[in-house]
Amino acid sequence: MNTVRAAALGVAVMVAVMVAVLATGRSGPDRMAAHLVGQPAPPVVGTTIDGDRWDLDDQRGRWVVVNFFSTTCVPCVREHPELVAFADAHRAVDDVRVVSVAFDDRASAVEAFFRERGGDWPVLAATTGRIAVDWGVVAVPESYLVAPSGYVAAKVAGGVERADLESLLSRAGAEG
Repeated sequence: MNTVRAAALGVAVMVAVMVAVLATGRSGPDRMAAHLVGQPAPPVVGTTIDGDRWDLDDQRGRWVVVNFFSTTCVPCVREHPELVAFADAHRAVDDVRVVSVAFDDRASAVEAFFRERGGDWPVLAATTGRIAVDWGVVAVPESYLVAPSGYVAAKVAGGVERADLESLLSRAGAEG
């Protein structure tokens, strides 16, 4: 009898959660994204593939593109040259930084990916699971534009293009 009650309670809880989600008109990742835009950026702290310590808080005063990716993700591979072009275009002015956060990937694969495809920016490849959870990432690629104030200005689900990133910066009021 206790098993039946426990199962009934479990079903009731699941139904209540589904009703709450449907009542808001949004589901999982979309709700998290709506919550992040306009909010302080969650922490991004770790060791890069070059062995340096990197902390998003140290970037205050400049725009940052936080890119979540995986080396086995086809759209991630497609977007990579766009990120390289974007980072290269902003390197001289140093008004925007890019940081990549590996999502469920091996550090050795990430290192090889950047060695073969380029990209001269910080890349976090080890112990990044907590970062992805804090940002609400469930699928890659996913990128966020973080304002100089440390607030999330925009989210891009799916592969990014250089022109789209430039447009986001322009709409957010960045010079560049």
